[in-house]
Amino acid sequence: MKLKMAENSVFAILLRSSWWISVVVGAIIVVLCLALLPKDIRFVGAAGSLPFLVIGAMAAKRQWSQPSAAATEALLAQAGAMSSRDLQAWLSRAWQAEGYAVTPVQQGAADLQLARNGQTTLVQTKRSKAGVHGIEPLRALHDAASQAGAASVYVLLQGELSDNARLFARDQKIVLLQNLELATLLKKGAAR
Repeated sequence: MKLKMAENSVFAILLRSSWWISVVVGAIIVVLCLALLPKDIRFVGAAGSLPFLVIGAMAAKRQWSQPSAAATEALLAQAGAMSSRDLQAWLSRAWQAEGYAVTPVQQGAADLQLARNGQTTLVQTKRSKAGVHGIEPLRALHDAASQAGAASVYVLLQGELSDNARLFARDQKIVLLQNLELATLLKKGAAR
């Protein structure tokens, strides 16, 4: 059984926040415990800061590989100027750097198929530059992924999803790859 952290728990929020916030919370707990608790239980109370320090270390490790705001903007602008074929090639290199086997797909609903550890994912990249992304491409991707027994990823380089499309993606567990997450992946493909 795989455990999953609640999306809005304190630790999940801290994991998405800057790493130093968790470290500061941990340090405050240590200082308060050392200052306010009786001498014989100070260190036991201060040990309560350990989860915050671990979350801070995990967030720092994640954030270390992420591009800066300026680099994110530059990577997304560079990708936006590319043709669909060049963007697919860049994304393929990035996923290969993460250990996926990447195969081009010849059907309309998906452009790439990722495979790793017995898991398959279908990816739609062609419509990544639309102004407003509607529900139809997401529905087609979901149907193709369901038939293949695969997960699905929709690349959103420019524009926004309509409200219905966003709800559909959430309900059908379609991963939306955009903004910082997309730039982080593109950075891996550029480094090779």
